[in-house]
Amino acid sequence: MSFIPHSETDRREMLARIGVSDVRELYDDVPEEILLDGDLDIPAPLSEWEAVRELAELADLNRSLVCFAGAGQYDHHVPAAVDHIIRRSEFYTAYTPYQPEVAQGTLQAIYEFQTMVCELTGMDVANASMYDGPSAAAEAAVMSRAVTRRSRVLAARTLHPHARKVTDTYLQGLGGELEIVDSGPDGLVDTGALNGALGDDVACVLVQYPNFLGCIEDLEPLAEVTHAAGALLVVLVDPVTLSVLRPPGELGADIVVAEGQPFGNAPSFGGPVVGLFAARQKLVRKMPGRIVGATVDTEDRRGYVLTLQTREQQIRREKATSNICTNQGLNALAATVHLSLLGREGMQEVAESSVQNAHYAWRRLEDVPGVTPLYPETPFAREFAVATEENSRAILERGFDAGILAGVSLSRFESLEVPDGLLLAFTEKRSRAEIDRLVDLLAG
Repeated sequence: MSFIPHSETDRREMLARIGVSDVRELYDDVPEEILLDGDLDIPAPLSEWEAVRELAELADLNRSLVCFAGAGQYDHHVPAAVDHIIRRSEFYTAYTPYQPEVAQGTLQAIYEFQTMVCELTGMDVANASMYDGPSAAAEAAVMSRAVTRRSRVLAARTLHPHARKVTDTYLQGLGGELEIVDSGPDGLVDTGALNGALGDDVACVLVQYPNFLGCIEDLEPLAEVTHAAGALLVVLVDPVTLSVLRPPGELGADIVVAEGQPFGNAPSFGGPVVGLFAARQKLVRKMPGRIVGATVDTEDRRGYVLTLQTREQQIRREKATSNICTNQGLNALAATVHLSLLGREGMQEVAESSVQNAHYAWRRLEDVPGVTPLYPETPFAREFAVATEENSRAILERGFDAGILAGVSLSRFESLEVPDGLLLAFTEKRSRAEIDRLVDLLAG
């Protein structure tokens, strides 16, 4: 049966009402060369069992690789209990909690999520999640412009290229653009370049901690020069490393954002993901619309300008500038369950194991010819970049044949302006035997 509800008579009547004779006329402004002239080249319909069989055959083509790729998506262990809990009907099929009396479980989970985000980042308030890390960074830039009433936004070159692109796209829609601050030879933000770029029209500076190439930025001096210019410091973090690094809230950050995928959400071609967003209470109070907090609104949870006040106060909605959906709440729930299962000690163990594995790999690679750390003197946590004499994409191809995903090719990101090589990431799942296999692969 057809899933299009309108009959041919319905369509003719609608076209006559708007004054066109054919649907094609509605696309007159679209260039002819990109219009489809004919039927889609798709296979004939299948019965249910035929479709299942074909999908099973496609699934058999998948390969399981030992993963050393990172760059924002990390191969952490997700306990089975996470999936079991988020699939409960009150969470899995629940729509946005318009009425707290019938959605108390969801609201409680959101409150716990926000509490954990604040504890991780060292900030005062957190929202009930953005779509992903890059969009959270972009929203932070937009919020900074609103709070400071300034227009320019600066970003470190070592900010994740995806976060830079998304932020620049947001700003272009507002009549602005993202300005890049170069790095020094140590892979860290060049404070001289930052000082030169700052001015009384700069709303914020976006940096990453650790940065995209794995180097641990010294946030305090960056915060000092940024604040001296009257701008805000926005920090994109790897949330796992915050169990072993000082939280950015203690180092002068005004807004902290992150990709929350490592918590409860396995990497899967970029999703599902969840963006973390936390800020200082004083900034939220400056937002248009008399905002008094930044947690969750019981009507539609549409971003950082929504408020859940104290029990004695009436829950109310303020002006919203961003949208968030119920499914994103499910991703945030997965993160909450994962963090709850780990607890403080478990989180620290995950982070420490990841860091130890990375430093073991670093030591093993010291004597490998043709592989050179990009920043040998700069501290790193669980990710670092190496330049390779062999083409990085060729190494990845050899790795596929050996059952190894040998990092992320730096040649994908021309805007970083670094030599060809690999960005290598390590999690608690990687054994020393697996790391030795990676080293052997890189040694050729």
